[in-house]
Amino acid sequence: MSTLLLVAEQFQGKLRKVTMNAIGFGKAAAEAWGLDLHLLLIGEDIGDAAAELAKFGAAKVHVADSSDLEHYNTEAHTQLIAKVAEDIDAKVIAGAATVQGKDLFPRVAGRMGLGMASDIIDYTPEMTFKRPVWAGALIAHVQVETDRKVVTVRGTSFDAAAPGDDESEIVEVDVELDEDAVEKFRHSDLEEVVSERPELTEAGTVVSGGRAMKDAAGVELIEGLADAFGAAMGASRAACDAGLVPNELQVGQTGKVVAPDLYIAVGISGAIQHLAGMKGSKVIVAVNKDPEAPIFQLADYGLVADLFKVVPEMTEKVEKMRKG
Repeated sequence: MSTLLLVAEQFQGKLRKVTMNAIGFGKAAAEAWGLDLHLLLIGEDIGDAAAELAKFGAAKVHVADSSDLEHYNTEAHTQLIAKVAEDIDAKVIAGAATVQGKDLFPRVAGRMGLGMASDIIDYTPEMTFKRPVWAGALIAHVQVETDRKVVTVRGTSFDAAAPGDDESEIVEVDVELDEDAVEKFRHSDLEEVVSERPELTEAGTVVSGGRAMKDAAGVELIEGLADAFGAAMGASRAACDAGLVPNELQVGQTGKVVAPDLYIAVGISGAIQHLAGMKGSKVIVAVNKDPEAPIFQLADYGLVADLFKVVPEMTEKVEKMRKG
């Protein structure tokens, strides 16, 4: 039987949360298309992560475990995915549309000569894929003409899969890499950003600040509100471009896409590019002193106020509520 090969993403031996959303897509899509779901995990010392993957109901879990794969290596990953896909007759090769996925899967498609649909948010039984364009203002319906296809999925658009009691067969992949795959890519350093706040794309609550933060004092106000909620902190592109916060906090079309239970936008006008990155949030709260700000058209709750006056009050009240 032909297969859907879903590439799981891990970091330092732990599955990324978005992988569960991608598996949720994979299980439903494989059933709709009459395919067996196979999972592929690549890395070093990933036995525990593989055992965790085996609980999600796939037909098989393929594991490529090697010291040459300690760090993400575009060329090595591309070779291994292509090899496994050929071995198991994968009609669809899929993964999450993360920073890594956006680098990896176009290379897989190019190497194998396949068509690709990227960042999809839905699909049909006939394999028509839906993806946002023009910063989410339009939804394109895409048909990939090659018999075999490569797909990346927007994790926030699919429910996370839940583990079950049955365990899938784990198959070891023979890691034979071209010399170039190892020699062309040399990992020099890894600088980890240490934060007590949740990771932006995985947080249940996100508090984002815009250019209206103005300076370090404004940033501290937003950080304080985020900490009061136990939330991740995000920002608009304007705030990042102004040097107020690091680029890794950017939410939007050219930043990170989030869909938390609660999204609080403070001092963000609501440019379409920003909305594209957060409009999937379950509840949106906007704080802006401009009553005509576009963000209010999307918000579930809005407060017309100066952030420098209202945010300290919000922070104080949230802290009191959390303390009981």
